[in-house]
Amino acid sequence: MIIAEHITKIYNGSQKVLDDVSLEIRKGDFLSVIGASGSGKSTLLSILGGIDRPTSGKVVMEGAEISALPQKELARLRRTRIGFVFQFFNLAPYLTVYENIMLPLILDGKRTAAYEKKTLQLMDYLGIAAQKDKLPSTLSGGEQQRAAIARGLIFDPEVIYLDEPTGNLDSRTGKETMELLARINKEMGTTIVQVTHSMDNAAYGNRIIEIADGRIVSKEQSETPSSVAQKEEIKHSGEVSES
Repeated sequence: MIIAEHITKIYNGSQKVLDDVSLEIRKGDFLSVIGASGSGKSTLLSILGGIDRPTSGKVVMEGAEISALPQKELARLRRTRIGFVFQFFNLAPYLTVYENIMLPLILDGKRTAAYEKKTLQLMDYLGIAAQKDKLPSTLSGGEQQRAAIARGLIFDPEVIYLDEPTGNLDSRTGKETMELLARINKEMGTTIVQVTHSMDNAAYGNRIIEIADGRIVSKEQSETPSSVAQKEEIKHSGEVSES
């Protein structure tokens, strides 16, 4: 589904953060990219997701080279086909949980009323329905992360990228979050790519890639990616026509 070919990233003319990285992401994968701080894993995630561009090499998503798209097209791709979840949640502080989840739809000019049922079902699926009208500052860290995950899923993206998804959570809440992501991957068929420094978190994936000094140094994988044959009703209940 996504192919990165010979990705190199150089900052300030000489600082090589990624050095000839190539990998494939298959539909239904739960891919864990593990590495120490400064290894280049977050930079790789940004390039795979179209937030940053490689100095050389390319990223191809379902046959289209996203690393060469104009900024306007790239921004729409990030809103509608790629989901992002960050360590510090990045929720808008003056919007309710419901409004935060709806934000990608608003930015894309969608009629939010048409997505109300889907949004409510998604919140219920993620266990945050009771927090619908609350501001992020009143939520626990785990609830904020679930809201961020819901926002990342609202467009049924082909892939969702997570940067240290438990880095700002306590160990119990972090474990619950990882279990939730594994459930989303299995039940909704969502392709997931996470970067983490935790081997415990990495083990939730069916594939593990280790990065050190900007290069892939090892790869591990299970026999098959997670099943994508049947998605939950939540995947389809919010589909609307654009007429």
